[in-house]
Amino acid sequence: MDVARSVIVMIEQARHRVVVIGAGFGGKYAARALRKAPAHVTVINGTNHHVFEPLIYQVATGVLSPGEVATPVRELFRGQPGTEVLLGWVTDVDTDNRTVTATAPGGLPYQVPYDTLIVAAGTAQSYFGNDRFAEHTISLKSIDDAVELRSRILTAFEMAELATDPAEQARWLTFAIVGAGPTGVELAGQIAEIAHRTLPGEYRRIDPARARIVLIDAADRILPAFSAGSSAAAARRLRELGVEIHVNTLVTDIDPTGVHLTPTPPRSPAGAPAPAATPVVASAPASATSAADQRIDAMTRVWSAGVAAAPLAARIAEATGAPTDRSGRILVEPDLTVPGHPEIFVVGDLMSLDGLPGVAQVSIQGGAHAGRAIRRRLAGKPAGKPFHYFDKGNIATVSRFSAVADLRGVRLSGLAGWLLWLGVHWAYLPRGRNRATSLIRWAVTFLGRSRPERAVTARQAGFPALPPARPSTEAPREPATATR
Repeated sequence: MDVARSVIVMIEQARHRVVVIGAGFGGKYAARALRKAPAHVTVINGTNHHVFEPLIYQVATGVLSPGEVATPVRELFRGQPGTEVLLGWVTDVDTDNRTVTATAPGGLPYQVPYDTLIVAAGTAQSYFGNDRFAEHTISLKSIDDAVELRSRILTAFEMAELATDPAEQARWLTFAIVGAGPTGVELAGQIAEIAHRTLPGEYRRIDPARARIVLIDAADRILPAFSAGSSAAAARRLRELGVEIHVNTLVTDIDPTGVHLTPTPPRSPAGAPAPAATPVVASAPASATSAADQRIDAMTRVWSAGVAAAPLAARIAEATGAPTDRSGRILVEPDLTVPGHPEIFVVGDLMSLDGLPGVAQVSIQGGAHAGRAIRRRLAGKPAGKPFHYFDKGNIATVSRFSAVADLRGVRLSGLAGWLLWLGVHWAYLPRGRNRATSLIRWAVTFLGRSRPERAVTARQAGFPALPPARPSTEAPREPATATR
């Protein structure tokens, strides 16, 4: 390297600013890869915590507390003096002036300049063009969602206990889950265990074990991204728990008290892998019915059917001219940069490359790759190899002591799969404290019958914070008179 080149590299090192949008798996591992880089790193996140999403369903079902799956972002980077954390939602990216605009809680806007940008903003829930469904369902993308869903599940049993009409009681005891991917399967299994193991004996007017859990998907089997054998094993275990499985079924409408379904022909030959992202919503209006259509009355309706790119992706695509796929994800170069903009990396769920799935490992490996690529640039080294995803396989828990796993040609199910699931998720929890307390709560739940997290506040359940004031039957009192 000649002297002029050395001077240029030194100047770039002294001033280089890296902005990371999002503190999910992609943003977290990108910023960590820049720990020793000669750069000022700014992480912007919409919440003050990083969520370990693979276990968020256990917050929703009373196994873990929010603190076990959520780690303060500032704590993650406490040992990185060159990294600052800012709270806010990024709303715009100015690629000409290289600034990002964010909005803090309370509506306070601010701008942050960058030399290199890493976009790891994640995804939003997709309703396949039926956004009205959001009004009548709850998804599971955040800690707020998980706490609200836990409240709804537990409150449903309380309302059933109060109901005097058998039909109303049945509605409260029915749980409809739309989408039979890992989240839907894990939720169905845990709600079934709440009904069959945790709650029996605690109610006097209802039998919690009579709860009806319905799992719905348009694919020809549950867990369509898994092997056919793993999918069948998971379905067998769910049916043993009493879960109803409706595959090859489209959702045509959702209202405040139930879901409307219609069957659809199988999409693929028997034994062939189903598409990884199958729409579960029919394009026909709700009024179009057939003899085979049915309605399931359910007061608790969960949407876990699909995701779409966060709105920021559309803004970046517009600003850079980058193409997007059907889900709105940005089509990136093999090194994860935006075409024509080597200073912008897109990682995780927001990128589209070679059909890679939107799973945690893609985000983790993509974030680390982007961080390493920036380090090489700052060191004046030539560009490294294109991003290569190492597929570690798929794993999903079905119930206590039962999980399915596809690991590079090896298939595990039952207890063996569950022990693998336990070890993998325990190892990836971000802090030693999270690991220790999670083990205790898992022992309480899986070895016993209790759920450590069953407290429900009025606000979480959507009730008034205080009981309504009763009209007073007493005569009004005369105001007290001060006397000496």
